Amino acid sequence: MPKDLTVVMEDRPGQLAMVGETLGKAKVNILGGCGFTSLGRGTLHLLFDDKSVDAAKRVLQQAGITVQGDQDVLVQKVPDQPGALGKLARKLADAGVNINLIYLATDTRAVFGVSDMAKAKAALGGK
Repeated sequence: MPKDLTVVMEDRPGQLAMVGETLGKAKVNILGGCGFTSLGRGTLHLLFDDKSVDAAKRVLQQAGITVQGDQDVLVQKVPDQPGALGKLARKLADAGVNINLIYLATDTRAVFGVSDMAKAKAALGGK
């Protein structure tokens, strides 16, 4: 199952470069992600497949980069058309699933952190 890693760092130049270089040197591929800053801190959400997530955590921590946590995520293909994301979100809402994380990944895929993975998968057709 794909995993989202939450990485926390100082909000200053070069931090994202350090993360990318660290993972690149270890040959760990990032499948998607998003980032934001607030109150002097930067937070990254990075998507990895289940085969590389442990290596990602290890090399980041060895480089002194804080991995705050990880979570299983649902990666869902989203048609590149108006309203497509809304339709997926509505299916999850109607199934009683809360979305606590959303970002887009490569190849028009959406990454969802959800309150109930089994319900979310069932709501979206078991994918």
